Order: sequence, then C-alpha cells, then structure tokens
Amino acid sequence: MKFRFHAATALAVASTVLVFTGQSHATVFAAWQVTNVPFGDTLNVRKYPAGSSLKQAAYPNGAVLQMTGKCTGGRNLLDIADQPAWKQKQKIRYRWCEVWHDPARNGNFVTGWAYGKYITPH
Repeated sequence: MKFRFHAATALAVASTVLVFTGQSHATVFAAWQVTNVPFGDTLNVRKYPAGSSLKQAAYPNGAVLQMTGKCTGGRNLLDIADQPAWKQKQKIRYRWCEVWHDPARNGNFVTGWAYGKYITPH
C-alpha cells in the first residue's frame, strides 16, 4: 500500500513539473522572420549550425520562425531583444541561430539552425 501511494505521488509531481516546464519553455521563444533570401530561393534550416549539415526544412521570405534564443558564439536573441531591430540583426548576421520547428508538419517539433543573415526580428 505504501509503495502505491509513493508511486502515485511521484507521478502527480512529475506531471505537474512537465506542465509547468512546457509552459515556461514556450514563453522563451522569440519570433523572427525570414528576409533577404534571393528571389525564387528559400532559407534552409539545418540539423546543425553548418552549411554542410542535413537540411531539415526550407522557408520562404516572410515565414515567421520560432527561435529558441540560442545562437553560435554565445549570443542569445533574448538578451538583445530590447535593442533596435537593425542592431539585433547586425549582432547575429554571421551566426547560426536555433529554430524550434516542425519540418515534417506532423506535430513532431525539433530544433534546427538558421543562418542569421536571412532572419530579422518580427
């Protein structure tokens, strides 16, 4: 009987932690928009921050991306969010920034990487 009580309590606590973790995690996303991609081309989001990495998805100009905030070189989009858009863009121009997206459009979200030259604050 004692084991069932502890197992049920642990399950309830774990469920509560997951709910709150999911809520707080969702609030850290920064919306950035795909821009400056040449006509007829798309922005490739890649598995790792490198042009030679596996392409996960491609987005046209105007697409809004959910950014985790993390960029290469230790830059964080959330730390520079209070600066003018032109300055934010300048700070990540030559960095890769992490995207939270659903490349297969089936509800399975994953992280990927977009090159900063082609994104701007939304």
